[in-house]
Amino acid sequence: MTSCRQIKCKFELIQAKIPRFKNLYPNSKQLPLVLTVSNLKQSRPESTLPKINWARMEEADNFAKTVKLFRQGKYDEDSFRRFRLQHGAYGTRMTSDYAMVRIKLPAGEVYPNQLDKIAELSEAFSIGSAHFSTRENIQLHWVVLEDVSEIMRGLAEVGLTSREACGNSVRNVMCSPLSGVCSSEEFDATPYALATAKFLLRNPMNQNLPRKFKFNFTCCEEHGMVRMVDVGLIPQIREIDGTKQRGFKIFLGGGLGNRSFVGHQLEDFTPEDDLLYTSIAVIRIFDRLGDRKNLARNRMRYLVNDMGWENFQNLVLKERAIVRATQSVIVDLDVDTTPNEIKSPIRVSDESGTPNSDGYARWYKTNTFKQKQDGFRTVFLTLEAGDITANQLHAIADICRNFSSEGMGRAGFNQNIAFRYVREDDLPRLYSKLLEVGLANSGGLTMAAPIGCSGTTSCNLALTNSHRLAKEIQRKFLELKFDEDNDLRDSTIKISGCPNSCGQHGIATIGFFGGGGRVGKDMYPNYQMSLGGRSDGETMLGVNCLRVPAKRVIPVILKIIEIFKKNKKDNDTLKSWIHRVVSGNESSEIKSVNDIKNALSSLIAPPTKNEDADFYSDYGSGENYHTRTGKGECAA
Repeated sequence: MTSCRQIKCKFELIQAKIPRFKNLYPNSKQLPLVLTVSNLKQSRPESTLPKINWARMEEADNFAKTVKLFRQGKYDEDSFRRFRLQHGAYGTRMTSDYAMVRIKLPAGEVYPNQLDKIAELSEAFSIGSAHFSTRENIQLHWVVLEDVSEIMRGLAEVGLTSREACGNSVRNVMCSPLSGVCSSEEFDATPYALATAKFLLRNPMNQNLPRKFKFNFTCCEEHGMVRMVDVGLIPQIREIDGTKQRGFKIFLGGGLGNRSFVGHQLEDFTPEDDLLYTSIAVIRIFDRLGDRKNLARNRMRYLVNDMGWENFQNLVLKERAIVRATQSVIVDLDVDTTPNEIKSPIRVSDESGTPNSDGYARWYKTNTFKQKQDGFRTVFLTLEAGDITANQLHAIADICRNFSSEGMGRAGFNQNIAFRYVREDDLPRLYSKLLEVGLANSGGLTMAAPIGCSGTTSCNLALTNSHRLAKEIQRKFLELKFDEDNDLRDSTIKISGCPNSCGQHGIATIGFFGGGGRVGKDMYPNYQMSLGGRSDGETMLGVNCLRVPAKRVIPVILKIIEIFKKNKKDNDTLKSWIHRVVSGNESSEIKSVNDIKNALSSLIAPPTKNEDADFYSDYGSGENYHTRTGKGECAA
């Protein structure tokens, strides 16, 4: 039986959405008593449809039945939690009545009708907005638990799923949004990422791993994080016996977290025929030997570290030989290398774009990427910490239809979305459309677009509002036009609300993770700052520098930039200069991380509460700061 509290929560959510329902039903005197997916507007016909249907409608029905059993006390809490996470419904901060639904986008691919559907579902069942994560997922927050199945039904209608987006399984298989258009790549890894995702989704082999497990394909050394995941892959072509053969450079055992590790290269070259065998071998070893008792140390990177790389490497090669010898010939990757059709996109009109010349030039420089295909560019939309409203989702669905010649978008690694195969002469018109919906911010490929995890806005483990801090930094940097500064262009700022690295702070030029500080009995939010992290060809973890109060983060970053400008050499960028400092190779007056700490010390001294009461509250909160956490669900 539904409790009074559950009815009250649902009623409050419906009350909050009544204004939006009135917009959906302007001619109705009475709102619909029951809102289901069938009440929502139908998605328009598409010229480009998804190649793969990831969904199973029956999973939505099963989820709805299981929620009822749980509410009736016929399903214990731990079992339900594992079931819920396996189906992509993550716990929400300090409550069991709401969930976050994580929608998987294998290889980052998302189509216009899917964007429209997600917008509709967000309006009906979430908070009227969605969130792009760093792992090519889209998240809907604060969904009433009983409504999760309705979202799953809606997703299934357009071929999407949330299955295994959470829990102890192989998570969303990522692929660089530049795969297929990057001039440095040897071939497009996208079909292999999709085939891997298709093989592993709902595969019994990975339904109960010791912990979550991540694959990441990319195009080249510069455009991915292949050394910072369980399995990272870069496409390669080698000439063997006079024949060119496709394969991969594979890295194993990397990952970010409370303790982070850089992955190791398995072998010089892995032929494409061995891709599946290698993947199965690594998963089997982790399933067999991963630490299931100690949740803090049960990611594969700890297993690799404890065994030693050479021992783990030898074990993988032996296990792969066994897999190759024992697996049936029908166990194979279904790699579809048929190229996507590149055609003229649908036109709604032929009006010309009339953007402000300064704004357009700034946006063009910092948000577009020249493809290897002549006449085309990839456009990256700048989102604030990954957030986008339902109306904006509808708008970018239309933009995708009207401007992308491949007819789909690609979610990225930086809480953003890319539209590829946009013709050069269409860019002014596209920019005008973005201006109309508030998505024309510049800086998408620069330091002015920091990453911030969800933090205390929804996460049980968060200690600070990293999400809001990222937005504050972005607004300040755009105001100062840092996106136009070539010295800062290749640097990154990444922020996590706790040490667990969902914001990827460990591989940022300037990284932060949240915690709490205290002056007497009064607490304030602060961050551990690290310097010099990077995830390109010279992947390395940042070096911890000092703790910075939340309300002093922006002044501290500005001071670091000032110190850099004073001490830089002619061809330096902030990234290269900080790299020299943390490596001990800098010859200016700033020779070490300690020198930077000393230069910043006056900025981080906390005032008393009487001197500055705002210092003792976090961004987005008018209350006094305190640390409060719940049970994390990074592991099922």
